[in-house]
Amino acid sequence: MSEAHNGDGRSIGQLFAAATAEMSALVHDEIALAKAELRQDAKRAAFGSGALIGAVTLLFFSVPMLSFASAYGLQALGLTLGWSFLIVFGAFVVLALLLAAFAYGRFKKVKKPERSIASAKETAAVLQKAKPHPRELTDGAVPALGSGATESARLLPTADAPARTKM
Repeated sequence: MSEAHNGDGRSIGQLFAAATAEMSALVHDEIALAKAELRQDAKRAAFGSGALIGAVTLLFFSVPMLSFASAYGLQALGLTLGWSFLIVFGAFVVLALLLAAFAYGRFKKVKKPERSIASAKETAAVLQKAKPHPRELTDGAVPALGSGATESARLLPTADAPARTKM
């Protein structure tokens, strides 16, 4: 028996295999696009997180040491000790606010992967329109070759017959 062919000489099985390979490649390409977009945004988020951690670290660990040194240095210049500590405190608050504003600017640039989402939606829309319509089989019958079935379908057992082997 001969296999079903279309106009360009490829069998239905070959066309189905090619379509499956194309679909697999499309899914892999969409995953790669999503990874690339997320990697870029992850770098931005990591940089912003690093700046924020730097601001918090500066605020909690450097403030006591530098505050005392700066306040006593200002007192040596002729200011009273109270004003010296207040000036040092204000300088550190301004520095922490600048670092926090820098971190906020970095976080604001982080976006959702727009191209991946649009591509996935487009693919889903195409796939919904291209759903196959399976043929109804009655009485456990196997489709005959020539009606789109492959050679292996002829070897499948039916409900009425035992398994057959190809000879």
